[in-house]
Amino acid sequence: MRLLIQRVRQAKVVIAEKEFSSIGKGLLVLVGIEEADSQEDIDWLVGKLCRLRIFDDEQGVMNLDVQQIEGDVMVVSQFTLHASTKKGNRPSYFRAAPEAISRPMYEKFVASCQQALGKEVATGSFGADMQVELVNDGPVTIWIDSKNKE
Repeated sequence: MRLLIQRVRQAKVVIAEKEFSSIGKGLLVLVGIEEADSQEDIDWLVGKLCRLRIFDDEQGVMNLDVQQIEGDVMVVSQFTLHASTKKGNRPSYFRAAPEAISRPMYEKFVASCQQALGKEVATGSFGADMQVELVNDGPVTIWIDSKNKE
């Protein structure tokens, strides 16, 4: 399971030219799921996400997590995070899990985030054609892969 985490001032998801969800200051999290992912991956990533200290403290040092700043979180499914560009110029998505696996895993990830944060998490609409707008703060963008813990 892969996360692309962006510290944002605001973000929103638009579907069919209508706003579906939005957040203020917080984290926009793009989630890619592969067949080998399990609850263990979800648990590890949710823990990392909720404790990731990428918000400034009073001294301007990135030392606070999203809960400490009372920030929002938006989670959007993004199968293209598992793109392989090894051969040719057209990405292959063979590592991305099919919907029968990825949708329930995505829903479990969102539910686990909500439980860990103790509040609602904004989402996209799984499988929809979405336009995601954001104001990246910093910019700060972090990549985390549960299969490559570094």
